[in-house]
Amino acid sequence: MRHRKKGRQLGRNTKHRRALYRNLVTSLLEHERIETTEAKAKELRGLTDRMITLGKLGTLHARRRALTVLQTKETVEKLFNDVALRFRNRPGGYTRIIKTRRRPGDAAELVAIELVEKQGEAAATPPSSSTDEGS
Repeated sequence: MRHRKKGRQLGRNTKHRRALYRNLVTSLLEHERIETTEAKAKELRGLTDRMITLGKLGTLHARRRALTVLQTKETVEKLFNDVALRFRNRPGGYTRIIKTRRRPGDAAELVAIELVEKQGEAAATPPSSSTDEGS
């Protein structure tokens, strides 16, 4: 039975795996698009979604919880002041995974994981077309 065995081990011990996830989520929020292996990207989705949800809360407690995972204060500032505002009306699903290539050394499946809404895209959404010209 595999009760309480959720998550991937990725061939690392617990501390190394946790540090890897912290590095990946910090880089993703900082650069808004990173390339990594498919297994790492799938694990990263949940952690990134949790961080953006904390940013949407905007409380001091949420900021301190985000600081326990994210590694730089600048990334936390960007999360709370920029990224969370872009996703304020979105209930979830803040990232997308796009398959890109195979790594030449070991043929590992590489993917790009990125935030769904790009910088400036939320403000530049087209107005809804409520005019009916044909009827």
